[in-house]
Amino acid sequence: MRRGARSNPPNRFEAIHYDFEHDFADAAPAPDDDPPDPRVQYLRDPSRSIVATNDSPDVGFEASVNPYRGCAHACTYCFARPTHEYLGLSAGLDFETKIFVKERAPELLRRALASPKWTPQVVAMSGVTDPYQPIERTLRLTRGCLEVLLEFRNPVAIITKGRLVARDADLLGALARLDCAAVSISVTTLDAAVHRSMEPRTPRPELRLAAIEALAKAGVPVGVLVAPVVPGLTEHELPRILEAAARAGATRAGYVVLRLPHGTKALVEDWLARDFPDRKEKVLARVRELRGGGLYDSRWSVRQRGTGIFAEQIEQLFETGCRRAGIRNDARALSTAHFRRPETPAGQRLLF
Repeated sequence: MRRGARSNPPNRFEAIHYDFEHDFADAAPAPDDDPPDPRVQYLRDPSRSIVATNDSPDVGFEASVNPYRGCAHACTYCFARPTHEYLGLSAGLDFETKIFVKERAPELLRRALASPKWTPQVVAMSGVTDPYQPIERTLRLTRGCLEVLLEFRNPVAIITKGRLVARDADLLGALARLDCAAVSISVTTLDAAVHRSMEPRTPRPELRLAAIEALAKAGVPVGVLVAPVVPGLTEHELPRILEAAARAGATRAGYVVLRLPHGTKALVEDWLARDFPDRKEKVLARVRELRGGGLYDSRWSVRQRGTGIFAEQIEQLFETGCRRAGIRNDARALSTAHFRRPETPAGQRLLF
């Protein structure tokens, strides 16, 4: 079975790390074979709060909710992979096979919104890992959080690659009627072979376009996010992706250029060497051109788009594609005007 990562590189915070090859020493594969596919493990996350905050000017929101840590979608390039290192795990296979589940997410969110300390504001789902990865079909934690957000009429913005978001069109539609919901569905390529290689466990592009169509028909403001644009591999697809998304009902669009923080550099280099050896050097050279000679530049206002002539060319290609597709390239403003704290049957406000 295909995975986004084939190895567990050492954790940059830990002196001791898990040796994947040694674990299978008694049944070692031949040099040209893939090692056995590790099963996804779901682990309980004992978090006692659910709303994370940030002060980044890049992301467009201050508060976010992540029902899951780690992501079984296994996208090779995922910028969130290094967050698993804070848990003593690896940005490689651990990130996509050891998923931490916040079983109390809806309860914790209700507690946060009911607190008098809560200032009504847009809540992003998710700020780090996908809220609609496969286990959500069973656990329904993201749906539970949306039920809470609707109860309080608190606005929510969702970013996902999961077609399962269309399941929740009823809740999102109800929020949208209060100007309290917007969804962005990430479509990175329309090429089936590139998709299988780059995002091996995500829904196919046509299924994501179908999710855009379903949400649009339900009255949910929906956009397309081309993230990441992989220079030298997928940037030429920008116009086609924008056109396809607009036909499906998307009214807004955005893009992010490939980001390679910390351990993702080695994972992406390994992936290119394995699946696109003829384009590896071109992709890495383009990334360095965008990142001032390195493979990553963490500065705010730079890390999402890059700098230089090639960054300008990608921006122009995107803007031209938006104009031709009749799609806007700005974010949708959501309203907090309808926020309320539900009352108990006795007429008293909820207390926690």
